[in-house]
Amino acid sequence: MVESDILKLGARPLRLAELRRVYEGPVTVGFAPDALGAVRAAHLLTARLAAAEAPAYGINTGFGLLANTRIPPAQRTLLQRNIIVSHSAGVGPLLDDSIVRLTLVLKLASLLQGFSGVSEPLVRFLERLINGGLLPCVPAQGSVGASGDLAPLAHLSLAVLGLGQLRRHGEVLPAAEALAQEGLAPPALGPKEGLALLNGTQVSTALALAGLFELEKVFAAAVVTGALSVDAMQGSDVPFDPRIQHLRGHDGQASVARVYRELLAGSEIRESHRTCTRVQDPYSLRCQPQVMGACLDLMTQQAAILATEANAVTDNPLVFADTGEVLSGGNFHAEPVAFAADVLALACAEIGSIAERRIALLVDPHMSGLPAFLAPDSGVNSGFMLAQVTAAALVAENRMLCHPASVDSIPTSANQEDHVSMATHGARRLLTMTGNALHIIAIELLAACQGIDLRAPLKSSPKLTAVHGALRLKVPFASTDRLIALDIEEAAATARRTAVQAEASSLLPSHR
Repeated sequence: MVESDILKLGARPLRLAELRRVYEGPVTVGFAPDALGAVRAAHLLTARLAAAEAPAYGINTGFGLLANTRIPPAQRTLLQRNIIVSHSAGVGPLLDDSIVRLTLVLKLASLLQGFSGVSEPLVRFLERLINGGLLPCVPAQGSVGASGDLAPLAHLSLAVLGLGQLRRHGEVLPAAEALAQEGLAPPALGPKEGLALLNGTQVSTALALAGLFELEKVFAAAVVTGALSVDAMQGSDVPFDPRIQHLRGHDGQASVARVYRELLAGSEIRESHRTCTRVQDPYSLRCQPQVMGACLDLMTQQAAILATEANAVTDNPLVFADTGEVLSGGNFHAEPVAFAADVLALACAEIGSIAERRIALLVDPHMSGLPAFLAPDSGVNSGFMLAQVTAAALVAENRMLCHPASVDSIPTSANQEDHVSMATHGARRLLTMTGNALHIIAIELLAACQGIDLRAPLKSSPKLTAVHGALRLKVPFASTDRLIALDIEEAAATARRTAVQAEASSLLPSHR
């Protein structure tokens, strides 16, 4: 492996494109040249504080409401072990490997900044977990996004004790067995190390970043299918004129309109009705720059917030080796992540909502001028009737799921943690929503390509014809009814392919 392929942690901020790379597949990480020096300096201070008489939270005291309970020196190693074991209280399905890998990288990057007081053997151990593809099994539920993502991070940290389970080369094994196969021994926990592993927003941030990356794929596909629907409906490209966007002034709107113009350029279908009597198209066709542009602006804003959070130190207390101080604060409170997840949920719901309205136009013969439900022999064939119903059901589900999580604080830990962010499940629901939205876009892709075929012999633009051809490699024209669920899954896979994504990917925050 060449040096440039190694993701260096602990120096400059991680970029969104690098975080997307971690999410999408295995990576090899290394340490920036000065990172270990900062780690060692903070660890020396932590060790001195542990040996002193003055109380230092989480070093020689208990946690949370037990912060005033002094822990005798002989029990301080047990204290760090016990916080991991006792906080491993998660339930529910396991987080995907992609989320766990991203969480591990975020946790290691945070510790390497040298404000957590952990030891070099601990960060080396985490490095070997990542590079060896050893991914802890982490239940998805149990965090309220307040004193860090305590329960899921505790499950992530069980491997440091040789406990829990690890996924190694796709096989789930007891952690001790998987570590032994890799020749990897758990490190001895020192002062504050259990607490440092558990404090932080890395799980909620990883989930929100995953939601962002999946939403980007949905967004790019939705711009393309929206353009296909314009042509299938014999819609106008006038609403995408740059002069209209200039007068509004929003960057996202102008950028999206440019892509629609590029996608529709050279369409024979468009030229065939340039002088028709229709004055204006329905909003779901005409207002795509305004709606999708607003969604893009929201995605861009939240991407910046999540990039900041991904590079943040969210431990508590924080160790400042240069001044010899340990400061208690609340960087573990995940409110920025919670707000970002809530806003991304709104954008996701809107992308699916306007796409479903375009599907409804396509299947309505009074609006489209095409056969009812896009079936050449409608009556005996139901065509896309129920596909539109499925899209409507998914829109309704996403509307319910986009209720803001951040306003739903519930006190925990005997009222010590009396206001919490709910960021973790707020971020986790994004993956459900983006899955729903992807299937809505898949249905639009099917319907719009069916409509394009029904406009033959006229052809769409070269770019849209290429997208149409990519779908037709997997899904033929629906001349009669068939099992449409299979078509929807093939269309969803097609919507994620480079041939479709590339047309709008330049708009996306993590691709810039």
